[in-house]
Amino acid sequence: MTIRVLLADDQALLRSAFRVLVDSEPDMEVVGEASDGAQAVRLAKETAPHVVLMDIRMPGTDGLAATRMISADPSLAHVRVVILTTFEVDDYVVRSLRAGASGFLGKGSEPEELLNAIRIAAGGEALLSPAATKGLIARFLAQGDDDGLDPARSERLNALTGREREVLVQVAGGHSNDEIAERLEVSPLTVKTHVNRAMSKLGARDRAQLVVIAYESGLVRPRTD
Repeated sequence: MTIRVLLADDQALLRSAFRVLVDSEPDMEVVGEASDGAQAVRLAKETAPHVVLMDIRMPGTDGLAATRMISADPSLAHVRVVILTTFEVDDYVVRSLRAGASGFLGKGSEPEELLNAIRIAAGGEALLSPAATKGLIARFLAQGDDDGLDPARSERLNALTGREREVLVQVAGGHSNDEIAERLEVSPLTVKTHVNRAMSKLGARDRAQLVVIAYESGLVRPRTD
């Protein structure tokens, strides 16, 4: 499968650099470029990308609003948004995850990291491997405890089995299926089944949203150290 990538950034130079990098890969192609969020949403509908590389700060409709619109559109359910940010410690990152993004990546990342991020997102996984991501999510969800917790999501956790809750806790820790399988002494296929069922029951698009739900519901408490 050729991964279709849409670039959304208000800086033409950066878009050009990303296009050269992405188009140099045999399994990827850039299908469009947007200079603001509104254009990104329109091109997402027109070009059917697998992954949108979305700048968080753009004039007019910003990346956060565009991510929310893409996530809310049933016709774009297959589209995964990866937020690109200059500031990795940024509350917009967690807000974008809540809006439906599959993860985020710093603009200072190495080219291979960016390409790997595209492949991970296209495969339906979340970009939660860097320790900084887990720490950032924890820190910002810890701010304003009453605002962060969602009673409705706490109620929906009742639909999960005990094992699905265990797996969700491990997912929230940023662990891969293989790592979870080893920790719980089950097969990776069993873990994948539990993750998929939890996503279905909780209405999560991907693992990134599972992590946010785990924190917002109070199932997992952010570390404050």
